[in-house]
Amino acid sequence: MYVTSAVVLGFMLDWLLGDPTWLPHPIRAIGGLSSLAERLLLRLFPKTPRGMTAAGVLLWLIVCGVSFAVPFLLLRWLRGVNFWLGFGVETLLCWMIFARKSLADAGVHVYAALDRSLEDGRKAVGMYVGRDTAALDREGVIQAAVETVAENTTDGVVAPMLFMLIGGAPLGFLYKAVNTLDSMVGYHTDKYEHFGKFSARLDDVFNFIPARIAAACMIAGAGMLHLDNRNALRVYRRDRSKHKSPNAGQTESVCAGALHIRLGGDARYFGKTVKKAALGDAGREINRGDILRAVDLMTTASVFALVLCAAFRLTADWPLLG
Repeated sequence: MYVTSAVVLGFMLDWLLGDPTWLPHPIRAIGGLSSLAERLLLRLFPKTPRGMTAAGVLLWLIVCGVSFAVPFLLLRWLRGVNFWLGFGVETLLCWMIFARKSLADAGVHVYAALDRSLEDGRKAVGMYVGRDTAALDREGVIQAAVETVAENTTDGVVAPMLFMLIGGAPLGFLYKAVNTLDSMVGYHTDKYEHFGKFSARLDDVFNFIPARIAAACMIAGAGMLHLDNRNALRVYRRDRSKHKSPNAGQTESVCAGALHIRLGGDARYFGKTVKKAALGDAGREINRGDILRAVDLMTTASVFALVLCAAFRLTADWPLLG
């Protein structure tokens, strides 16, 4: 009950408040630690494939170890001082780990920016995606926004929810460290090809089960929103493995099928074109409203996942409570 209550309350706080700009966010601290450790390790290890791989493994161990140990020790001490103090702080930490509202706000931001001009839309979506956005047309901006909402249903909501329900805020922060490292060094560039390989692979491992749970919840959510959940399931079965990532294609294929649009395809990163398979069928032309539909699908899937996973956790705990 302790962990489940903290996670549910944290989800509700995120729903209502999101990430206030005035509140120092622990994820920024994880990013800062990663940058500091990266600079030190790149100086210490030889610039060879083996040396950079070893440095990348050590980076992962340092950042993930600290990210887990700090909240674990803090919460253990606080619960020893006062149970409710520990519970309150754990709830606040769970709130900071969730990113449902931030993801929804990002989609709405791009939607509103596109209403002003294509250039504003490019600038807005460039704040949330890793691809080059300067040359995107209107459809490209919309597609990038829909894809990031669909993909981050796993990274921003369902995966951290699952890890927190298993091990509370400390395990949630461990997951966020894994995810942050992937977003910072998990690129196929000259600098990070070997240094970021371990972080990228571990991110795939940590997201493997959550991505598939997120996809199932999105299919269920599509039906609740009166979208085409049958086509979502059909496209999911056909296209989920076409994506280069073993996880991103899970939710992106569901979203493409539910909305009857095509996602994926080639994109430019750091000035280079990356070949990507298309997901879904171009049943109609993609439009600005699809961003909001993707946000609604993400939100519904998030609630469905919370109810399902929290109920499973409580059921598993029930013999202990008895």
